[in-house]
Amino acid sequence: MTTTTFEYVLPAIRGIQAGREYYVSMCPVRFLPKLFPLEGENNPPQARSRRHLNTARVRQIARYILENPETYTFCAITASIDGEVAFEPMGEKAEERKMGRLRVPMDARFTIDDGQHRRAALELALKENPDLGYETIAAIFFLDLGLARSQEVFNDLNAHAVRPDPSLSVLYNRRDRLAVVTRGILDRVEVFAKLTETERSHIPVRSAKLFTLTGLYRATAQLLEDEIDLQEGEDPVELAIAFWSRVAQSIPDWRLACDRQISARELREDSLHGHGIVLTALGLVGLSLLATDRKSWGDRLAGLGAIDWSRSNKDWRDRVVFEGRICQGLASISYLSAYLKQHLELPLTVEEKQLLGDRL
Repeated sequence: MTTTTFEYVLPAIRGIQAGREYYVSMCPVRFLPKLFPLEGENNPPQARSRRHLNTARVRQIARYILENPETYTFCAITASIDGEVAFEPMGEKAEERKMGRLRVPMDARFTIDDGQHRRAALELALKENPDLGYETIAAIFFLDLGLARSQEVFNDLNAHAVRPDPSLSVLYNRRDRLAVVTRGILDRVEVFAKLTETERSHIPVRSAKLFTLTGLYRATAQLLEDEIDLQEGEDPVELAIAFWSRVAQSIPDWRLACDRQISARELREDSLHGHGIVLTALGLVGLSLLATDRKSWGDRLAGLGAIDWSRSNKDWRDRVVFEGRICQGLASISYLSAYLKQHLELPLTVEEKQLLGDRL
C-alpha cells in the first residue's frame, strides 16, 4: 500500500457480485487503525451497521494471535467505502481488467461490515508485538450505499454463519492439549474408534455409534483434572489411554457393539451405559481411583462388568432415569459417580454418602 497527499492507493482485484463491483485487497496490519477507526460505539443499534464491540472477545482473539504467531489464521475483513473511488486496471486484456489499483480519497470513510473484532484484536496484539505490523489481512471492499445497505450487508454476512459442531472442533483442534489427548484415545482404543461420533454432539436415532467426541473429551477432562498427581515420567496421554482401554475391556456390551454382535441403537434404548452420562461419571470415578489406588486401579475397574446397566435397574430410578428417560444433569452425574465408586469399593465423600442415602 502506498499513499499520496490526497488518496490511498490499494492493489486490488475487481469482481462483480449481485450486479455491483467490489474489490479484494491486502491491508498491512499497521494501517488497520487508520483505515478502520473504531467509532460510533455509543450510538444506538439502529444507528450502527455492526454489533457492539465485545472487549472480552477482543482480548481473547488478541491472545490467540500472540500465542500462535506462526500459525494464527484469519479470514477477510469486509468493509464499505463511502467515497468516490477509481479503479485503474493493469491492462485491457480479460484478466488484466480485473487486477489493478484502487484509488480511494483520504477523506473517504471506511466502515467495517464484518470483522471489527478481528481488527480491534490485531491492533491490540500489535501493541505487544510490533512485527505484526508488516503482516497483512485480506480486505473485501464494497461501495457504500448508506447505513441501511451496510446494515443489510452485516445481516447477510452473519445470517447464515454456523459455528462448527463442538465434536468437530475437538477433532480439528491442534492447540488444545486435551483435544490432542482425546484424539489419542480415539486412535488407540478400538471401542472408541468404532463407536464414537466425531462430527456431531448428538447421536441420531439410527446411528451405529454410542459416544460423541465431545462426550469423551469432557469425560477425559474430569479424569485428568489438574492433570492429577502425575508420577515422575508419567505421560497424561498414555495414562488416559490406559484408563479408557481398561474401562472398555470391563464393559462387555461395548465390545459386543464394537463387533456388531449387538445393536448400538438397542443398547442406547435399553441401557444406561450407551449414553454419555456414563462416560462423564467414569471420568470422575477415574480421577478418584487414580488418586487413591495408583497400583491396582486397573483390576478394580473389572467390577464395572458386574453392574446391571439396564434402564430398568431400580438403583437408577428417580436419580438418573425419570419415567424411562435418562437425565444428563449434574445431580444425576454426581449420583452415578458416587454409585460407581461405592460399587468399586472406593472411599466416598460425605456428600456422596448423602447422595446414595439408603442405597448404601
